Amino acid sequence: MEEPKWSGRASFVLASIGSAIGLGNVWRFPYIAYKFGGGAFLVAYIIVLILIGIPMLLLEFSIGYRFKGSAPYSFEKLSKERRMPVNFEWLGWFAVLVGFGIVTYYSVIMGWSFDYMFYSIKTAWGENTREFFYQRVLGLTHGVFDLGKISWPIVIGLLFSWVWIVLSIWKGAKTVGKVVYVTVTMPWVLLLIFVIRGLTLPGALQGVNFYLTPNWKELLNPALWHAAISQVFFSLTVGFGVMIAYASFLPEGSDIVNNSILIALADAATAFVSGFAVFSTLGYYAQLQGVQVSEVMKSGPELAFVTYPTIISKLPLASLFGVLFFLMLLTLAIDSAFSLVEAFVAALMDKFGIRRQFANIGVAVAAFVIGILYTTGAGLYWLDIVDYFMNHFGLFTVAFLESLVIGWLYGAQSMRDFANSVSERPMGTWWNFSVKFIVPLSSLLIFASALRDRIREPYGGYPRLAEVLGGWLILGVFLIVSIYLTNLKTKRSD
Repeated sequence: MEEPKWSGRASFVLASIGSAIGLGNVWRFPYIAYKFGGGAFLVAYIIVLILIGIPMLLLEFSIGYRFKGSAPYSFEKLSKERRMPVNFEWLGWFAVLVGFGIVTYYSVIMGWSFDYMFYSIKTAWGENTREFFYQRVLGLTHGVFDLGKISWPIVIGLLFSWVWIVLSIWKGAKTVGKVVYVTVTMPWVLLLIFVIRGLTLPGALQGVNFYLTPNWKELLNPALWHAAISQVFFSLTVGFGVMIAYASFLPEGSDIVNNSILIALADAATAFVSGFAVFSTLGYYAQLQGVQVSEVMKSGPELAFVTYPTIISKLPLASLFGVLFFLMLLTLAIDSAFSLVEAFVAALMDKFGIRRQFANIGVAVAAFVIGILYTTGAGLYWLDIVDYFMNHFGLFTVAFLESLVIGWLYGAQSMRDFANSVSERPMGTWWNFSVKFIVPLSSLLIFASALRDRIREPYGGYPRLAEVLGGWLILGVFLIVSIYLTNLKTKRSD
């Protein structure tokens, strides 16, 4: 049974933008911009987006649109077409498995946001938002191997998240194409509300100045370029098989070059605008506390679940803004979450010919069960470890090999010719250079840098055993499973 196509260009573009725009746009990008020279980082980010982000998006769109299948299916087909000595189907499986690994904990963060929507009604976090989050909500223990108790409110939030994810992809592109009109536009509207509200607060301009004031000397700092490359990869959801699967649902006559540029710019614009929402409110909070913005600046869960609730409590209509803020986080996260699941489900359907609904439910149940680990008292520690390894070693392994396979074995020129043949705006020959040299070298740089750091010491000060179990072992299992599935003959295999 042939998979349904996108109902139109808007559905595909919104779904791809939704996948790219996620929690990192709100709680990671503004912090990195501030840390690495404000406006100087924004310049570096745009350069990296053009030289790496857009080429990678177009590469994955071209693969999916050319071979009309999931990442494993498409890599199998392109390997056969070029009679490569290795069947790179395994690379497609590794990509979607890394994405699956990410969604097992990403859905837990959605569960936190779901719970906090209800906590917002009565601002249940009180005066000590840190204690409320780490002790009352997470029940955080003193060590990674001290699991403590399961937090049942988080389990309920996790269950809600998975029901929502499954319903969003129930009929594939047909369902997703309708859902994204709400789940992509709503966070934009909510983000604009927070930007406007934030900019009207006293002290807001002090915060915005911290965000935008450029320190041009930072452009000479290799760490800035490292951060920009990492953020572009993290943000665009390339390297997980998502964009390959989404492009496979495109109808004939779709312009993938223009779509790549539009989606990348929309993602960057969202990240940039979110900085105004974050830093204007931080400026307000810093003025209330009588301190510098740098003293209240946080990133990640600390920003969303500790700092922001503190600020929200001090606003008029605190309950309303609390509900809206965590609703924004939920709607930012849902598109990224179901896109990662969709990439895996599409791969299972291509390989085994199983019904979509069975695949949806099977993947959801497996991820939900694994996610229970992250609802324990040590869950935050394990989430941190797995997140680091999936995004540094898993993602950049895929990006490195993907660019080598297309750039050198399949032929960058051949893939560019195909992309240009279906697009109004042709992509220039610089794309070949990017795919053959810039993308693999930058991916290798990030991978090697992370590996060097891990050889020197375990990540985050965790015990070496925890690093092995939560990082290297998982990636090793993914690699073994990928090779096994590639060699497994099914009725759907050619």
